[in-house]
Amino acid sequence: MASRLLSLSLDLIARAHPDTVPDDPDALTLLSDDDLAPELAAMLARRASPERGLWVFAYGSLLWSPEFAFTEQRVGTLRGWHRRFCLLQRRFRGTPDKPGFVLGLDRGGLCRGVAFRLDDADPHVTLMPVWRREMKGKGYEARWVSVETQAGPVTALTFMVNRTSDRYTGRLSDAEIADRIAAACGHLGPSAEYLFRTVEACAALGIHDRHLWRLQALVAERLHLTAAAPGIARQSRSDPERDPAG
Repeated sequence: MASRLLSLSLDLIARAHPDTVPDDPDALTLLSDDDLAPELAAMLARRASPERGLWVFAYGSLLWSPEFAFTEQRVGTLRGWHRRFCLLQRRFRGTPDKPGFVLGLDRGGLCRGVAFRLDDADPHVTLMPVWRREMKGKGYEARWVSVETQAGPVTALTFMVNRTSDRYTGRLSDAEIADRIAAACGHLGPSAEYLFRTVEACAALGIHDRHLWRLQALVAERLHLTAAAPGIARQSRSDPERDPAG
């Protein structure tokens, strides 16, 4: 499976994006914990069958950078939604002038990802870090969904793209998305690194997503051209461990 990563690599990404980018707090207005807490409480109040455990369904950066400790993980399938780069990122891994992309769940199809089981002693405390990460930028809507796994279905919290957000792009072509991902970089690093790490995590889990695999090939082609330009030099990249998406 690793051979399907083609030519996209962290080395190529670093050569194409050697310069660091300062953070611009004005690029994206973020909700405070005081704003977020009532929404999380309301979501937990709508939770069905809490005796069956507290689960979160991951399909993007949560696969390689979860915001929580977990006691169990299962590869599973969510039907009626598909994984797609459809949410602009003007901060973190992009700028207002050159926004990157993050993944969202959009309507139709299916998505294979991972259902993580979390400690259920205090659901509000347990979920707040991931709730903050995904919801503070108003890019997502949270839902309880049914995820099919080999050990049976689980009800999990997950995050769909907010179609009313001005960051929602709709269904652009893979070439259009690749152009933006290849060009974008924020203070957390290039948008292409987010793509690479998601593809890498999916490959390790045995998840093959044609949208992701096609994009990493297209982005690699564009980065090879950028890295070949005069004046490109390698520099160390920023810490990728935390990747706010919302």
